[in-house]
Amino acid sequence: MSQVEIIVLANSVKHQQHCVAGKSLANGQWVRPVSSEIGGELSHNQAKYQNPYGIFTVKPLQKILMKFSRHVPLSHQPENYLIDNTVWRQNYSINLNEINNHLDHPNDLWGESNLVPYIQIQLGTTKIEQSLYLVKVDNIKLYIKDDKRKASFTYNRIAYELPVTDPNFGNLVDDFSGITGVLCISLGEEFKGNCYKLVATIF
Repeated sequence: MSQVEIIVLANSVKHQQHCVAGKSLANGQWVRPVSSEIGGELSHNQAKYQNPYGIFTVKPLQKILMKFSRHVPLSHQPENYLIDNTVWRQNYSINLNEINNHLDHPNDLWGESNLVPYIQIQLGTTKIEQSLYLVKVDNIKLYIKDDKRKASFTYNRIAYELPVTDPNFGNLVDDFSGITGVLCISLGEEFKGNCYKLVATIF
């Protein structure tokens, strides 16, 4: 893969920098641009695009042309692609009401808990076909719990409570009226033996 146009579906917080992900317009497959072979986050400059008006930070729903040097899949994040540091280009956006055209329909979100033990992924007892889902959920609630940003919701009649890495969380808590119930869910990097499920974007 040298160049791909993706619909950005996440630009979430990772180590105070950026985790960007989206779906290829060509085939609908997930793409996560990373800065290193081990899935490194993107810097503020790496998460920017150019259009005729200047250079800006990417936002969900934008269509962005990206270039990559190669595919660098990990067992827990198979859709990682290494950026080549070419400046990204914007090619318009989609409307929020088009988001349902890009939904995933898994039976569950990598099981029913809030994490996946990393050893299960390493041994292949839990195979991660994709580490990102765009799903329509029910009964979503946003709140602070133990000083952490959280979202609770049900998907396919399964109740989840997950951390939120969407940088727009504060605004959404203050004004819940515009939430559609579509979430971008990501399986995070290994941390103390587990890969935790995260709400990367709240649409």
